Amino acid sequence: MKRLGVNIDHVATIRNARGSNHPDPLVIAKHVIECGAHSVTIHLREDRRHINDKDVFNICKNKKIITNLEISLNDEIIKIALKNKPNFICIVPEKRKEITTEGGLNLEKNKVKIKKTILLFNKKNIRTSLFIDPNLKDIKIAKELNANCVEIHTGKISNLIKNNKNFKNEYMKIKKCSELGKKLGMEIHAGHGLDYKTTTVLTKIKEITEFNIGHFIIGESLTNGLKNTIKSFKKITNK
Repeated sequence: MKRLGVNIDHVATIRNARGSNHPDPLVIAKHVIECGAHSVTIHLREDRRHINDKDVFNICKNKKIITNLEISLNDEIIKIALKNKPNFICIVPEKRKEITTEGGLNLEKNKVKIKKTILLFNKKNIRTSLFIDPNLKDIKIAKELNANCVEIHTGKISNLIKNNKNFKNEYMKIKKCSELGKKLGMEIHAGHGLDYKTTTVLTKIKEITEFNIGHFIIGESLTNGLKNTIKSFKKITNK
């Protein structure tokens, strides 16, 4: 079965808007798992704009929650991740002023740092993924760096589909990358900008084993409910 991870960063965004303790990301993380998601994704950003250090501690401490922690290559953040020992790590690029993650990692530029960081997490038996754009060169580099998985950035194909534009070329890029990554022995994940329609398209790529979805699920749950929304995505990903 293809796995579904639910990003709950924007639960923290709502909480932080009032400077209160509600809604509590830990409570929602538990609920997400109870609703049938395989894992919960949280991104500890350097500016702590949504998820904070206490959230990471509380969620990672609860062993009933399979936790996927997204982090940058910032040394302080890496230390926090190692201390809290999440089940999974996804290394992502991070720009201070971006609204959301704008693209994949620059693997060529950061080879030494990434390889060293992956080694640290591998020693702790933490599955480590690299968030990359869909190109074959980065798939090959990810393998050289001993990544367990790659998560392919699906923002471009999502925007094309949402705007009713031709997405065939982008789809083929993702498909070829998925096939090569699988052939090289890595798990293939997909994430960013995913909604019902884009996820339906990408489930045709059999090599993709995990979808990580956040903004759309949290938004859709306002009218459809979290349980129903997760159920709908699980139905799509496992047709």
